[in-house]
Amino acid sequence: MNLADKARTVLDGIAFNPLNAKDWLLALGPFAMVGVWAIMFAETGLLVGFFLPGDSLLFLAGVAASEVAMEIVGTKISLTGLLIGAPICAIVGAQLGHFMGAKYGKKLFENPKGRLFKKLFKPEYVEKAEYYFQKFGPAKAVVLARFIPFVRTFLNPVAGMLGMPARQFLLWNIIGGILWTDGIILAGYLLAKKILDIIPPEKIDRYILPAVFVIVFISMIPIFVEAIKNYVVKRRARANV
Repeated sequence: MNLADKARTVLDGIAFNPLNAKDWLLALGPFAMVGVWAIMFAETGLLVGFFLPGDSLLFLAGVAASEVAMEIVGTKISLTGLLIGAPICAIVGAQLGHFMGAKYGKKLFENPKGRLFKKLFKPEYVEKAEYYFQKFGPAKAVVLARFIPFVRTFLNPVAGMLGMPARQFLLWNIIGGILWTDGIILAGYLLAKKILDIIPPEKIDRYILPAVFVIVFISMIPIFVEAIKNYVVKRRARANV
């Protein structure tokens, strides 16, 4: 091995991209499952977690629970642990976000000293959350927001700020949390073998991210369906006027 190859090997070993789900799983190693739980909590409960790769991480975690985990991901995770722990952490995180928004959101947002909070909690996030609340209603907004990156992080405290009751939020938070986490995990688990049948092991890294993007797009289909239904209803209403 020449010097260039050795340098490339070293760089590959130390390189870590926080937006790459596979890098997270490999870096966490034997603690990958606990890491998935922690990231689910952070992305839904902490404003700083908005950049984390939630959808792709869930999908690859599902792949890592399959029989071909080592060939595709390079680490193995318990499917049972994922299906139980991931939704619980996502639900608890979102509930914390709602509580923080209800108790401290307006004070922090109106506080001129809260510069860091304002940088994270920008007015457009509030406006987007309010838009979803008005368009779909609180219940649908909480469920559908799970499938939208960034929105799933900021909608929870905004729901608290807008006065959505904690019990009502909890009900739809549980439904949305389970559908989102377990749905994508099971998709990864069930499709893992087919992925390996289609893509040779040596080319997995090249094609796995585009495959994840497709899964993320599919996960957003409920949003598109709701938007189309609302558009049709409004169009019919205008036609009847």
